[in-house]
Amino acid sequence: MGKLYIVPTPIGNLEDITLRAIRVLKEVSLILAEDTRTSSYLLKHLQITTQLQSHHMHNEHRTVEYVAQRIEAGESVALISDAGTPGISDPGFLLVRTCVEKGINVECLPGATAFVPALVSSGLPCDRFVFEGFLPQKKGRNKRIEALKEEGRTIVFYESPFRLVKLLTQLSEIFGVDRKASVSRELTKLHEEIARGTLKELADYFEKKGVKGEIVVIVEGKGKPDKDTNDYEDREN
Repeated sequence: MGKLYIVPTPIGNLEDITLRAIRVLKEVSLILAEDTRTSSYLLKHLQITTQLQSHHMHNEHRTVEYVAQRIEAGESVALISDAGTPGISDPGFLLVRTCVEKGINVECLPGATAFVPALVSSGLPCDRFVFEGFLPQKKGRNKRIEALKEEGRTIVFYESPFRLVKLLTQLSEIFGVDRKASVSRELTKLHEEIARGTLKELADYFEKKGVKGEIVVIVEGKGKPDKDTNDYEDREN
């Protein structure tokens, strides 16, 4: 039996790929790509000629069984996305689950993921956090934000540049205008930008400036009341 490899790809800078990832992509029988046009550029740059096949949210339900059968027959397959680690707000979960259910070995390589550098460079606590990915565009959006209002951990969102100001405004209205946040844009690329401030300040900034590129929003969690600390100290005494 073969193996399914989950292979992260650069989120911008093409140097951000591991030697191991390059080796795996050269050795497997098939590479599944979210968008073959995007991935072809990367593979050409790396001089990788492995067969490439489309695997995205619109066809993955039809292709997972076929892919699993090829792996069971002895072929090894690599799954990549347009950028970053497959399965993180990208296709991948369904194929991984299918392979796990069939007893197929799944190996995920470490590598690029946009939210990690955004979180670490935000200046906000990163020892505990919650990853929300993309919020619903319309139905259930406000309800989901309301549910996060009392969240004490740092919160991570992905967002489209077309909805960034809307998101920051909604968060400001529900979480409070003084809640701290950061917006990371175009990470690892030529025009990388990390803006920090309150939700209101960031909403005003990007309203005036305009927004382009891939976006990660990091929002401070709701702080604990001082009485919690006092109660803890009382118990210790």
